[in-house]
Amino acid sequence: MSYDFSVCATEFYMQNYLEFLLENYSTLNLPYPFPVTLSYIASPAFMEQIAILCFTDEHEMIGTIGCILGTGENDYRDTHIAQIQVVYFLEPYRRTLLFLRTMQFFTQHLAQLPVDIREMRFWAPADDYLSPLFSKLANQTTVVDTENGTLIEYRASFSDWHSYAAKFRHDVYYD
Repeated sequence: MSYDFSVCATEFYMQNYLEFLLENYSTLNLPYPFPVTLSYIASPAFMEQIAILCFTDEHEMIGTIGCILGTGENDYRDTHIAQIQVVYFLEPYRRTLLFLRTMQFFTQHLAQLPVDIREMRFWAPADDYLSPLFSKLANQTTVVDTENGTLIEYRASFSDWHSYAAKFRHDVYYD
């Protein structure tokens, strides 16, 4: 099966991004109350940032990734930092190959932006299954206990992510 990616460049695609995540809210398993979750998943749309949709070759939407440039503590002026807000794929499609293809498209997309992205950041729930994967991709920098569970912040060099994704056979999405 092949997969297609589409950057949300119009209001219509941003609407599809938000609707997909809201339709799957119960399986997002984010350790936040709904208003906080909504602010994270909607921030790429409201801030006119990066949202990417993933489709099967039958044009079924199966996943998405949302990202913003900059951090709140620096009023989003530190655009060299890309913060992943959400990554979600329907259960039957959660496979290593699709994860790799998504990472390849995502890093190629970030590399062609007119800003010099140097760092990747994301938060994830403490999870015995996912933590080993995330630790291969990034360093744990912060652990925070919340009323809804433990969260871990991960950080990595963008060039390391881009190089890692490119070392496997891949399509070139941008010239």
